[in-house]
Amino acid sequence: MNDTMASDPRIEWMHRQRTAGRILLLLLAAVTILGSCAPLSTPANEETDSEPVAAYYLKADEINRMNTMILSRAQTVSPPGEYLLGEGDLLQISVFEAEELDSKVRVSSRGLINLPLIETVAVKGLTAIQAEEKIEALYRASYIKNPHVTIFVEEHISQRITLVGQFKIPGTYDYPSKQRLLDVIALGGGMNEKAGQLVQVRRSRSVSGQPDTFMIDLDQLITQGNTQLNIEINGGDVVFIPEAGVFFVDGSVRRPGAYAIKHHTVVQEAIVEAGGFETWAKKDAIKLLRVFENGERKVIDLDLSLSDVREMAINDRDILVVEESGAAGFMKGFGVSFLGTGFSYYGR
Repeated sequence: MNDTMASDPRIEWMHRQRTAGRILLLLLAAVTILGSCAPLSTPANEETDSEPVAAYYLKADEINRMNTMILSRAQTVSPPGEYLLGEGDLLQISVFEAEELDSKVRVSSRGLINLPLIETVAVKGLTAIQAEEKIEALYRASYIKNPHVTIFVEEHISQRITLVGQFKIPGTYDYPSKQRLLDVIALGGGMNEKAGQLVQVRRSRSVSGQPDTFMIDLDQLITQGNTQLNIEINGGDVVFIPEAGVFFVDGSVRRPGAYAIKHHTVVQEAIVEAGGFETWAKKDAIKLLRVFENGERKVIDLDLSLSDVREMAINDRDILVVEESGAAGFMKGFGVSFLGTGFSYYGR
């Protein structure tokens, strides 16, 4: 009986299958154990997408020192009469000699208000004091011998500023009076621990012949004391402090803006990140604005036909500007001023 079972080919086949199954299970267990014990590693030829941004951060004591200097120089309180009236502002107007003429009015989209007796008055762009004097003159001309008018701005709608990026307290703020760059940085609580040393100020209202965007180096303004960089901020402006470890590309590229430095970003890659050249770009007229070890920012002309220029490494706070061809240069749609360098760029 036993000899018959041993010689049965079906039983032998089942025995071989069980044995193979046990071996396979043992191999899988061994692979699992070895895999869990092996250290995690990255292939030698595989680089991380970007350097740790923390490598570009200022030290905590340096940030604290700069914030202390900002707060010490900031003028956090300005005369209320400096506020420029604009559309949407709600005004409480009082006439001391005739209370029946008191009124609460909102500035229209055209910058006008309607008052008793004198009807329409244009106040947009005037300070509260200037508007008071104008209304007094109108009442004096026909109705009141020596009127005294006061204006209280109940709602500041037209004059707000937006602080974005690496502020301690970013956001949109009422802007009741004109202040300067250091004042509004203090308004946003100062710089946080990730802040870079470059600030971009974008104007909301274009003025013919003047730039729409300003680039300011905080190191030159705060540490070196270049007060000319402490520009006046207007209502509606956007103030942007980028994170450390970024570069800017502007001018005749498809996507101008701020970009993080990768593991080894070079000039050619920076242009590609910004979407490449516009059709009207002057490819042999590229400016590099770079901060050197002595803190001075210089303008360098680049020629991309040279391989060593294309492979030039990008540094923190670098600014690349691609100029326009001669024909396109007649169309001046925007302007960027790089304060402290003497260089401004006007383009479409």
